Amino acid sequence: MLSWEADVEAHALREQGWTISAIARHLGHDRKTVRAYLEGRRVPEARVRREPTLAEPFLEYCRLRLAEDPHLWASTLFDELTGLGFAGSYPSLTAAIRTHGVRPHCEPCAASKGRDAAIISHPAGEETQWDWVELPDPPLSWGVGGQAHLLVGSLAHSGQWRAVLAESEDFPHLIEALDRVTRKLGGLTRRWRFDRMATVCSPSSGTVSAAFAQAAKHYAVAVDLCPPRHGNRKGVVEKANHSAAQRWWRTLPDATTIADAQHGLDELCERLDGRTRRRDGEKVTVGELAAGEGLRAAPAAAFPAELAVVRTVSAQALVAFRGNRYSVPPGMPGAQVVVRHRLGADQLRIVTATGATVAVHRRAPTGAGATVRDEGHVRALETRVLAEFTDAPPCRKKARRPAGDASRAEAARLRGTPTASSADRVVIDMAAYAALVPAAARATSTKAGEGR
Repeated sequence: MLSWEADVEAHALREQGWTISAIARHLGHDRKTVRAYLEGRRVPEARVRREPTLAEPFLEYCRLRLAEDPHLWASTLFDELTGLGFAGSYPSLTAAIRTHGVRPHCEPCAASKGRDAAIISHPAGEETQWDWVELPDPPLSWGVGGQAHLLVGSLAHSGQWRAVLAESEDFPHLIEALDRVTRKLGGLTRRWRFDRMATVCSPSSGTVSAAFAQAAKHYAVAVDLCPPRHGNRKGVVEKANHSAAQRWWRTLPDATTIADAQHGLDELCERLDGRTRRRDGEKVTVGELAAGEGLRAAPAAAFPAELAVVRTVSAQALVAFRGNRYSVPPGMPGAQVVVRHRLGADQLRIVTATGATVAVHRRAPTGAGATVRDEGHVRALETRVLAEFTDAPPCRKKARRPAGDASRAEAARLRGTPTASSADRVVIDMAAYAALVPAAARATSTKAGEGR
């Protein structure tokens, strides 16, 4: 872009017979730029607005992805394109999406309306906001049913957030997830804020439960509850929930394991720490704000709640728990057992449905892929397997084996028809035998006389 002074000078030099190349070298601009001003196609101090463009492979990918999912975040799409080699900026991508009109229109969403929201002050180190997110349609290999559970914790002052996957939303899993997220965030704030979840308080009265009160004392935090139907009171964590759902869960592949999914979520959280905020007129990142919150150190051990999860015994007399397998006595394949583990303890117990403890093991690190077996269980299993072992060939599948006498007799009884067994068919009548003896004797005597 040329200034008015440069434009006047370019026209004067042209009138003096200078070539366009000489004028361009003199002014320090490109020849095409100088020519455009001399021909009147451009106006001084007016920048030419270029239409944002995307290379054809990326544009087609955007069309396909947004046709599949019209509500896909542009930031999520930008993450995918970056992995495919896109070198443009995020603003250029959003401008191209608008210019090319690749996002389909959604009439129900276009009709939604906003509402006023108050600005709430959040001092540094004051509050952590917590919320459960129910994630629909998890991969079938996870074995968690129709929903996965994610606990999200966000520092209200800086907006830094972390989250962990949990097997359920009961009290022990809540405590375990709270402890893990607290350590991922780097420490404790002075207060924790929840909505009216049943594991924290009575939803109707808003009174903190006795069990959770003990956990709050363990972590030395005060507990605040949101008023009924006022989810915006914890809007920081609600925004984090939205980011987790759109930028991580929405595009999670089916073949992903739980460990890989958690690792990908942790990477997203660390990447989002680089978001910029403006405080007191200066730009700072979320990570820098979080570093200045002055968090307190978490307790050395988690609150000792006891986890209880149901598992099925395998044919090898093993029970899976947290990425490891633990042995039980033989003779229980397919049985339902309960794995109990107290948070912070080194051991776990495996009990039957009636409450009988069948195994106690030292717990292996989560996800280690270890097989922990008791020597007694190993010997008992080997003994049982050898006792049931046979070298007889398997039965022939196409052999002819008709029904036996007992089966035929039972079938006849069911039909209500009489049956004749081999014993019933033998008739011994002594009267007929006695009648036959004299006749046989006379016949014998007659034949003897004729012989003489």
